[in-house]
Amino acid sequence: MRNILIIGAGRSASSLIKYLLEKSESENLHLTIGDLSLELAQKKTQNHTNATAIALDIFNETQRREEIQKADIVISMLPAHLHIEVAKDCITYKKHMVTASYISDAMQELDAAAKANNLIFMNEIGLDPGIDHLSAMKVIDEIREKGGKMILFESFCGGLVAPESDTNLWNYKFTWAPRNVVLAGQGGAAKFIQEGKYKYIPYNKLFRRTEFLEVDGYGRFEGYANRDSLKYRSVYGLNDASTVFRGTIRRVGYSKAWDMFVQLGMTDDSYVIDDSETMSYREFINLFLPYHPTDSVEIKLRHQLKIDQDDVMWDKLLELDLFNPNKIVGLKNATPAQILEKILTDSWSLQPDDKDMIVMYHKFGYELNGVKKQIDATMVCLGDDQTYTAMAKTVGLPVAMATLQILNGNIKTPGVQLPLNKEVYLPILKELEEYGVIFHEKEVEYKGYK
Repeated sequence: MRNILIIGAGRSASSLIKYLLEKSESENLHLTIGDLSLELAQKKTQNHTNATAIALDIFNETQRREEIQKADIVISMLPAHLHIEVAKDCITYKKHMVTASYISDAMQELDAAAKANNLIFMNEIGLDPGIDHLSAMKVIDEIREKGGKMILFESFCGGLVAPESDTNLWNYKFTWAPRNVVLAGQGGAAKFIQEGKYKYIPYNKLFRRTEFLEVDGYGRFEGYANRDSLKYRSVYGLNDASTVFRGTIRRVGYSKAWDMFVQLGMTDDSYVIDDSETMSYREFINLFLPYHPTDSVEIKLRHQLKIDQDDVMWDKLLELDLFNPNKIVGLKNATPAQILEKILTDSWSLQPDDKDMIVMYHKFGYELNGVKKQIDATMVCLGDDQTYTAMAKTVGLPVAMATLQILNGNIKTPGVQLPLNKEVYLPILKELEEYGVIFHEKEVEYKGYK
């Protein structure tokens, strides 16, 4: 049997493992699922005869190398910074490797060694990055093949709550890592190119510069800029395109409300708050407000943010129970961002019956025979339950499909790579449709920017 080693059995691995187990009989596969938690790995095997769960500590060099040696291909679902030691072992023992993570500089440095050993190191084959690459390159290549010249590319993606589970005023719940949501947009200005002009949005302005998007059947959304859109010009061969922009999708109104936290300084992760462990939520809010001998915390906050008590922004803050003097932070030496994450988790955690939703939206502007045209492509994927979430499906399925395509010799190009070639994106996009991950493309009037 062909042995696939899967390192990491967290939330994103559920659909990946299920897919490969369902294919294990016909494709002659055996899965070794390794995780620090043996219990978690066992749960993901579903007692399948073609799966073995092991407790695997990737810092145990001997054990790690032993397991990699036994595998035909390795899937790393570890946090991105932990892939590199696995990757080096894959070079040593001549094993193909698949990850859903961005290609780090350290991973890129292995490209020559991977090519010399005829190894495929497929990266960025999850959701975002991943399905965005597959779906974008398909349309871009089709436009080029008919003689079109790309002039605009915009791409948006968001992990949201499904409409039937959308039960709060923010129209948002945590469907993935809450910390990433709290820190979104930090670490430098968002940069992109629009109508041939470089644009930069500093963090303190990011959530007030949004773009609106309409998705058939699901209504209106907004998008705010990702940190660096410019690197995708070379990745997608769009160096001559006058507009390249990537952004994050939220429901309309979210960004304006989130900006309240940014302006107060509550998303800051650069310093620690003294006595945070015993502090109440109300005391935490008061840290960011000026002293006043008689005004309440609520009145001071409204003055600071210039919001009226009948404003929906005020209702959104009240819904989070921010002013509760009896709720205690309970985190030692915490940063403002860590405390905000704790407060939001109280209100924004998915309930047992809640479902999540992934929304992706691409805009392709091109010129053909002197006429400017536009194609819009949208994809909405709904989760089944708390295990097989839309996020787990859209991250895990492309990883699993690419693994099988490599094992079966259908993907042949060696080296450290992104899924930009036809041999990768065509079969995977086609198969994803069977699992409800379907892009709807339509020709629309070219809009551009004035």
